[in-house]
Amino acid sequence: MSADRPLRVLFLCTGNSARSQIAEVLLRHFSRNRVEVFSAGTAPQREVHPMVRETLKALGIKAPPLTPKSMGRFVGQHFDYVITLCDEAADTCPIFPGEPEQLHWSFQDPAAVNDANARRRAFAQVANGLAGRIREWMSLPSIRNRIDPGEPS
Repeated sequence: MSADRPLRVLFLCTGNSARSQIAEVLLRHFSRNRVEVFSAGTAPQREVHPMVRETLKALGIKAPPLTPKSMGRFVGQHFDYVITLCDEAADTCPIFPGEPEQLHWSFQDPAAVNDANARRRAFAQVANGLAGRIREWMSLPSIRNRIDPGEPS
């Protein structure tokens, strides 16, 4: 990790239609765009699940245009952290140059929930869980110092 460039993070899940999209938007929001953050899927869906925008809006966050992307688009790129959000992504995660730190935060896929009310709750639970995990991770001195170098540890 070089302190002279922004921290680069890649979130991976299977479809890149829910969990990793939410994580990407949350980290960008919480870091005030001080982190270069991306998301991708091992088998990307055609579109982002519509509940993603609704869930982020409920958190007071306006999502930019979102589209699912294949992790193949990012192979060969350098990242400081690659964070997998499901077991399948962890099992198929490629090797990235520069030996990024790999973290695994397993979350159930809220898009896989069939009942509409239960799906809404599942999206909220995943978003809240990701928000907590991201804030906790950002509070680590090594991360905090990269994001806010002027802030005391």
